[in-house]
Amino acid sequence: MDISYFDYELPDGYVAYHPTRQRDGSKLMVLDRSSGGLTHLKFSQIVDYLNPGDGLVINNTRVFRARLFARRASGGKVELFLLERIKYDGRNCWEVLTHPSRRVKENEWLFFDEKSKVEIIKKLPTGRTVIRFPTIKEGERIIEKFGHVPLPIYIHRPDEKRDEARYQTVYAHLKKAHAVAAPTAGLHFTERILEKIRARGVKIIPVTLHVGYGTFKKVRVQEIEEHTVDPEYAEISKSAANAINRIRQNGCKIFAVGTTVVRALESASIVSGEVQPLSKKVGLYIKPGHEFRLVDHLITNFHLPKSSLVILASAFAGREKVLDAYQVAIKHNYRFYSYGDCMLIL
Repeated sequence: MDISYFDYELPDGYVAYHPTRQRDGSKLMVLDRSSGGLTHLKFSQIVDYLNPGDGLVINNTRVFRARLFARRASGGKVELFLLERIKYDGRNCWEVLTHPSRRVKENEWLFFDEKSKVEIIKKLPTGRTVIRFPTIKEGERIIEKFGHVPLPIYIHRPDEKRDEARYQTVYAHLKKAHAVAAPTAGLHFTERILEKIRARGVKIIPVTLHVGYGTFKKVRVQEIEEHTVDPEYAEISKSAANAINRIRQNGCKIFAVGTTVVRALESASIVSGEVQPLSKKVGLYIKPGHEFRLVDHLITNFHLPKSSLVILASAFAGREKVLDAYQVAIKHNYRFYSYGDCMLIL
């Protein structure tokens, strides 16, 4: 299928560069994928669509300060985007993206201040770079002190103080932060809305998918079948799997909060009709033709044209219905992308 089928034109001014004043102050478009019908609401009204016995599955990953700015000994500025911790030649290292990459040399040190530094270990053929902090503890200190919130590149501004809280879900309770991007559909939820959902008899089920840099990876091939999705670590605990199984056995519905939750759930094994716990890297690429086994309804933001995320939404609801809904969203001044408004696909 040609990638042009998943393209649309977004006029200037529709990208949300800042979050709404209140988390739940965003708009909510409800798309009925059976009829194609659309309803325009406030996000806080999403509670009305969840019924007793249903399950709301959330991604509890936590974003860390993945963007660092250092200087070479010559004074040149270098941006480091931390991707993941790795072992390299038996040492504790990080795999990163560097910019500008050509100027950085192997075995040189980059400095954050007079005492804080990092070593360039290896420039990889993939375009990525291996770096090493003097110690693990020192690396954690440097990231905490000098790191910046890794806002997506299409948000054309430096990160601000409020991004520390707003580019994080209210349920990102993991002690260790591993995600380089937020599961943005979850940014709309407040503790108050979650309490209302619980009060309706809905089970809130946390799973984990540490969002990687691949979430921004462009589809650069003409035929979408040739695209690949970078693997990301996912975890579905035994208790989460049991809760999902009980909901399905009772004939109730699973609401997935975001494409990351969809990818985690749809990557799980099903044995004798029951979803199994999961703890591994998953690289599931969901495109039209995928048979959804666990997800009944999807809560998601409005995604970039020709992206794997808009392809996933199209696989769930139908390409024409999704792109028609996007045109209506433009007409009604919805805000797009990570800090933008939300869609509920029934």
